[in-house]
Amino acid sequence: MSLYRNRYLLAGLLLLFVGIQFRMVHSVVLNESTTRAMAKLGNQTVVTQQSTMSNFLLRVVPNPTKEITPPRWFGLSMITVGMVIVCHAVVIPKPVG
Repeated sequence: MSLYRNRYLLAGLLLLFVGIQFRMVHSVVLNESTTRAMAKLGNQTVVTQQSTMSNFLLRVVPNPTKEITPPRWFGLSMITVGMVIVCHAVVIPKPVG
């Protein structure tokens, strides 16, 4: 028995819901360990400023964090692709058997 129709429907719905989630979220702030892992993958060092105010803030909040702002078109494109896949899953004939 082939479950291609159900798999297409599930993949389309997942893309649709993740796209809606990206449209509702303005930005994401990563925790310290994820920020350090992304810096290692990107071969970037965490930049710290050497000023009196930054030294004071590092004592209060020592964890470096990174903020990611997804582009507006990313959520819209995921919603569009998800809807196309869902419509395709509805058109696929049901397996006989």
